[in-house]
Amino acid sequence: EFPILFEDEHLLAIAKPAGVAVHGGSGVSFGVIEQLRQARPAAKFLELVHRLDKETSGVLLLAKKRSALTAVQDQFRARDTGKIYLALVPGTWPAKLKVIDEPLHKTLDDRGERHVRVVSPANEDGRRSITLIRSVRAVGAYSLLEISLKTGRTHQIRVHLAHARHPIVGD
Repeated sequence: EFPILFEDEHLLAIAKPAGVAVHGGSGVSFGVIEQLRQARPAAKFLELVHRLDKETSGVLLLAKKRSALTAVQDQFRARDTGKIYLALVPGTWPAKLKVIDEPLHKTLDDRGERHVRVVSPANEDGRRSITLIRSVRAVGAYSLLEISLKTGRTHQIRVHLAHARHPIVGD
């Protein structure tokens, strides 16, 4: 079991640690969902409401009823509810809100692993991706950032943060 932050008859919110995949695949046979299903064999329904990257820690929401799953996913889709991410990054970020509006392109390597990179807006394979970043405070040689997404692409935060620090010119 993972640390439970909230649970009722409809939903389960857990603290997912970094380094744990949310589901099996891409070389990982067991993720959070499989572990929870095994630990709760009496649960008739248990599904991920959303995903977090393997290396991302945070609150992971799971549905214990199909009606809860569709209701919360509909809220996310309609932007009636949102997700806010916190990131501790090296260096000093500007205090004003930063908008990163850079298309992302996803490819698969020979092992089936996804790689995502920023591409030129002229690249037909790029999908528009928008990340909003606000510096919360400096913590020594680091900045605590509050991040919200207007789009939800694979590895969007990590790729946009790296790109903002080291912009890539061209493709």
